[in-house]
Amino acid sequence: MDADVIIIGGGAAGSFAGAYCGEWGKKTIIFEPNGRIGKKLAITGKGRCNVTNNCTNDQLMKNIPVNSKFLYSVFSQYSACDVMDFFEAAGVPLKTERGNRVFPQSDKAADIDSALEKKLRQPVIKVIKERVTKILIENNVCTGVGAGGKKYTAGSVLIATGGKSYPATGSTGDGYILAEQAGHTIIPIAPSLVPIVCNEKYCADMMGLSLRNVTLNLYDKGKKIYNELGEMLFTHFGVSGPLVLSASSHIRQMEKNRYKIFIDLKPGLSPQQLDARILRDFNENKNKIFGNSLSKLLPSKLVPVMVRLSGIEGERKVNLVTREERQKFAALLKNFPLTVAGFRPVEEAIITSGGVNTKEINPKTMESKLVSGLFFAGEVIDVDAYTGGFNLQIAFSTAYCAALNM
Repeated sequence: MDADVIIIGGGAAGSFAGAYCGEWGKKTIIFEPNGRIGKKLAITGKGRCNVTNNCTNDQLMKNIPVNSKFLYSVFSQYSACDVMDFFEAAGVPLKTERGNRVFPQSDKAADIDSALEKKLRQPVIKVIKERVTKILIENNVCTGVGAGGKKYTAGSVLIATGGKSYPATGSTGDGYILAEQAGHTIIPIAPSLVPIVCNEKYCADMMGLSLRNVTLNLYDKGKKIYNELGEMLFTHFGVSGPLVLSASSHIRQMEKNRYKIFIDLKPGLSPQQLDARILRDFNENKNKIFGNSLSKLLPSKLVPVMVRLSGIEGERKVNLVTREERQKFAALLKNFPLTVAGFRPVEEAIITSGGVNTKEINPKTMESKLVSGLFFAGEVIDVDAYTGGFNLQIAFSTAYCAALNM
């Protein structure tokens, strides 16, 4: 036998599992076509690496819209506190920021990457720069892999290849093909945590405008399916930013014009309070035209768009704006409309939705229910979460459980 354990993929899940296998003295081979461990980790969190979320297991579950119950056992075995302890013990001091997001104190993702690389510098671990093309199975038992024209045998094999997002880092979807070879069902792949393309041309007019403390409401055929306060960004194609990325994970069946977004630009004010605020601004600017009276209320890039959508002539004096028009304008501020046309390409997604069917994986051990000795960890499984460190927590928890049971 060439190894006790073979790990396919040297990303977050694969390298984490490898670190533990090495620590426990298991002869381990990691196949990573890049030759470089943790390449995707180095670009997460805008180069800072949001390594986990400093919250309870119940809060973790609430931030996973897809198959959260499947992860209950792995979070019980390996929590956010365990992840933080792991990296601090590996020499990376951490800090907790807004939204309980955890980062290296240095703000350098490379520190997380380096800590894992050091953990993998053990005599029992070997990294091979080859792409695995085949899972070897005999009598429903996984016996190894085929890579680079050779066969490598092992007691256990872990598929930790990631999804299809960020293909430049090596996430090419190989894991889905290998899982299918072993008889597993793949839930259709789609981009998740991905910017959204909108029909409205006025998004491009506001390109680069970032909004803070706004509420995004997502509707599916008129039914509200997501509601959150936070930040978003207008782009040349539509919208992006944390709120939008999280909302995207709720769009499970993309159909043009099926989903609508309404932005509450003033969530801190009730409709009555907002109307009173607008009236106060109008009274202070009695001799100004409507288009020039909104500078205190709205960012400059948003003003011409709001004037156009309001139906109130921009050149009209504010003292000629009727009560009904003013209240309609306030309603527009509370429900700024956007129509979802589609997602940006999967290459721009932070993670991939879909993957190996969770019903075919033992949730306590991460072992295949179909093939003995075959394990899964990370994004290749059909689980995905919001932004905020939750997806890396999934990778680390599933990797630990797989390593423990391999």
